[in-house]
Amino acid sequence: MSASGGTRAIVAALGANLAIAVSKFVAFAFSGSSSMLAEGVHSLADSGNQALLLIGGKKAQREATPQHPFGYGRERYIYAFLVSIVLFSVGGMFAVYEGYEKIKHPHQIEHWYWPVGVLVFAIIAEGFSFRTAIKESNELRGKLSWSQFIRRAKAPELPVVLLEDFGALIGLALALAGVGLALLTDDGVWDGIGTLCIGILLILIALVLAAETKSLLLGEAAGVDDVQKIETAIVDGDTVTGIIHMRTLHLGPEELLVAAKIAVQHDDTAGEVAAAINAAEARIRKSVPIARVIYLEPDIYSEAEAAEGPDPDATPGGPARPAGH
Repeated sequence: MSASGGTRAIVAALGANLAIAVSKFVAFAFSGSSSMLAEGVHSLADSGNQALLLIGGKKAQREATPQHPFGYGRERYIYAFLVSIVLFSVGGMFAVYEGYEKIKHPHQIEHWYWPVGVLVFAIIAEGFSFRTAIKESNELRGKLSWSQFIRRAKAPELPVVLLEDFGALIGLALALAGVGLALLTDDGVWDGIGTLCIGILLILIALVLAAETKSLLLGEAAGVDDVQKIETAIVDGDTVTGIIHMRTLHLGPEELLVAAKIAVQHDDTAGEVAAAINAAEARIRKSVPIARVIYLEPDIYSEAEAAEGPDPDATPGGPARPAGH
């Protein structure tokens, strides 16, 4: 993911949410609508979430240290996971509680034009933020569907902003429906039902975000396309005849670790093997620029030993396959 693209989407969402939060709290003060209160807290939580994403992006830029030799790229994953916790607790659980209380103790909405006007303004502002996130995501999404993009993205910022903005737009529609039905029926219970639905929606989005960022925190391999490019780059057909086994791991959204046991000719000299490894590393970095940490271990592949070994992934490894297989 382009860091600048992600930052533009975050800043757009932050500005929209701060303005929306203020307007919703003002509308709640004048109308007493619980949907407005829940939506105000939701927008305030979203603003905090965007601040967390910006902090995570800044911290991830720190240089590697002896204590953290692979750098701080995963800071972005940690802060994205914190976003899911905030969205679940501050946004979702609060809205569920407020909706339950309003259903038990309903009251009429006063000065209806405040919540309706604010909701219309919020839909426009959130639509602008959502449009920015979609535009930035389309530059990276390629032919992937939106669900595939959210599941496979290694950079968490755009998926987080996309889900937040999508949830916000649905939540605003629910709030508008709740307020509208409360005004039409003169029954404040509908306002509480709308608030309850907003809370359930936020909890579901928070769970999706938590699941995706948890996977990134645990460590995900490179995408299929990048793996194929790396395999093609490693094998030169001369000194490096195949890949015995290979592992990849994202150290951060834009930093990839590659570790592979490669098959070389039994009669190659140490100098020839070293030169072949250096050339393979250069080819890998050219094909996949984010592959910044590369460890290649040479070995003599023996088909007979591989067949007899109990573990096909152990030395001398499974079949030394050519690139792309």
